[in-house]
Amino acid sequence: MKKLNQFDTLMIDEFEEDKYHLPTHSHTYYEIIYIIKGSGIHQLNNNLLPYKTGDLFVISTDDEHYFDIKKRTRFFFIKFTDTYFNSNKKLSCDEFLLNTPENFMRDKSLKENVLKLDKTHASILKNTIDNIRTYNCKDHISTSPIAFYQILSIFGLIKESLQQQNIKITGSGIDNDQIISYIHQNIYNPKLVQIKTIADHFTISQSYFGTYFKRNFSLSYRDYINKLRVQLIEKRILNKQLSMKQIAFEFGFTDESHLSNYFKKQRNLKPSEVKKL
Repeated sequence: MKKLNQFDTLMIDEFEEDKYHLPTHSHTYYEIIYIIKGSGIHQLNNNLLPYKTGDLFVISTDDEHYFDIKKRTRFFFIKFTDTYFNSNKKLSCDEFLLNTPENFMRDKSLKENVLKLDKTHASILKNTIDNIRTYNCKDHISTSPIAFYQILSIFGLIKESLQQQNIKITGSGIDNDQIISYIHQNIYNPKLVQIKTIADHFTISQSYFGTYFKRNFSLSYRDYINKLRVQLIEKRILNKQLSMKQIAFEFGFTDESHLSNYFKKQRNLKPSEVKKL
C-alpha cells in the first residue's frame, strides 16, 4: 500500500486483502476508490454503505472512512492533492474550473448512498479504470495529460449518473444574480470583494473567475467593481448628507486623500468638482 508523500500530487495504488489494513481514518489528500472485486461495508462518516465489485467512492479531506471486508477485496485507489487539478487547470473544461473536483467530492449526496451506475456507465467506468491501471507503469503520471483526462472523465460519469437520478450536486451551478448581489452587499468592504475572497465564496477557481465574470457580464471584474464603487460615491457626494471623511470611511479608504486620488483616477475629476456639475 502506497502513501502519498509531500512531493507527489497524484498516486495510483492497487492492493488486495481480507482485512483492511487501516482503522477509521481521514486524509490530507483526496481519494477515488474503485472496487475491482470483493464485497463488504464501507463505513463513510456516519453511513454504512454496502459495496461490491464495480462500486466507486470519492473521499475528501472532510471525510473519515473504513472498509469492513466481508469477501476478499481488491481496491484501486487514485490519490491526489488539492494542487493536482490546479496544476493542470489549462487542461480543464469550464465546468470543472467553475466547480473544482475537490469541491465536487465534498458533496453529501456522494457520502450517503452508493453511486448507482447503469450498464453503460458501469462499463465506461471499468474501461476508464483499466486505462489508468495500464498507464500507471509510465513515469511522471502526475503530469500526464492522458491520465488527467481519464481521471477527469470519472467525474463526468459521476455527474451524469446523478443527473439521471435527479440528484442535485450542491453548488454545481453558479447563480449570476447571487454574484451580483454579493458584490453590491460587500462593495463597502474592499477585502470582501477581492477576487480571491469572492472566488472562494462561490467555490469558483480563482484563476478562472476573471474570465468567467467577463464572459457573463461583458466587462472585467475590476472594471465592474470600480464603476459600481464610483457611482455609489458620486451619489453620496451629490446627496450632501455625508462628509468626505465619512464617505471615505464607509468605502474602506484610509482617509479623504486616498478617496480623492481613487475617484480622480476613475472619473478624471476631483470629488469637489462633482458638486459643480
